[in-house]
Amino acid sequence: MLPEVIAALAPQDNEVFVDGTFGAGGYSRAIAQQADCKVFGIDRDPTAHENAKKLPEVATGKISTLSGCFGDMQALLKQVGVNKVDGITLDLGVSSMQLDQAERGFSFQEDGPLDMRMDGPNSNQRPPASHIVNTYEEKEIADILYKYGEEKKSRLIARAIVTDRVEKPFETTLQLAELIRRIIRQKPRKDGKSIHPATRSFQALRIFVNDELGELERGLEAAEQLLNPGGRLAIVSFHSLEDRIVKNFLRERSGGTPQGSRHSPTVEPAALRKAPFSLPTKKAIAPSDQECNENPRSRSAKLRVAIRTDAPCTKGEAA
Repeated sequence: MLPEVIAALAPQDNEVFVDGTFGAGGYSRAIAQQADCKVFGIDRDPTAHENAKKLPEVATGKISTLSGCFGDMQALLKQVGVNKVDGITLDLGVSSMQLDQAERGFSFQEDGPLDMRMDGPNSNQRPPASHIVNTYEEKEIADILYKYGEEKKSRLIARAIVTDRVEKPFETTLQLAELIRRIIRQKPRKDGKSIHPATRSFQALRIFVNDELGELERGLEAAEQLLNPGGRLAIVSFHSLEDRIVKNFLRERSGGTPQGSRHSPTVEPAALRKAPFSLPTKKAIAPSDQECNENPRSRSAKLRVAIRTDAPCTKGEAA
């Protein structure tokens, strides 16, 4: 949804932007090419920073990359002397670059180590997915699959994992994917296609391993602190868990939370304050039919846009 994101950000000369999910640099480059502005690309993946060195916009200084999680963007920007920005974009979930590298362990289509860490296989910040499926209790695994993947057969899958790992610990993606395929027999849809039975479980493990939902919540709070009045926030999500967090945050921060009737004395003073965000549209923006045809992965994408007002931050300015 690159055209839609760029339209929402509307880059102008001398403005400062944050691409919180730098990846291959597509969003950052598009922003930098729109105006004489500065872009800070944030990514926890060492591979993204290595690849960024080859980009002409990085060589000229229009784009600078910062290593870390976008939930920590406020601290990362402070280290380079930036306290306020004019636009922030987040393209949530796993990047195509990561998904297409079998050795990263995100995909159930090709065999690779059961890793899934976005900050790389050498990370000392978090354990790999294999640690979870090989050491967690059955209930813990079932809860992860249900909470983060909305997998209805989470208990059956967890029971099978715990049973099978006694004989042979899980080490590869296809080993786990085949177990799940054995548990879940899915019929083709009317269009002749079907979703791989491991889709929800792999999503759940990836989200849990990388604390993606916690990262999103921290990133939204940081965006509210960082954006100048009139600053634009554009977030692309790919599944309901992400979109629900974004939707609820923006609804609350734009004054959309129910506040009682005028006959009720329950309205708090805080409810009367000006909201820190305004919403150009309350509905999520969907990808075009053309993009869906050209890039099937974009079909589930939802873009939500918000504009920062001049109201104080909900939780006050960070120290």
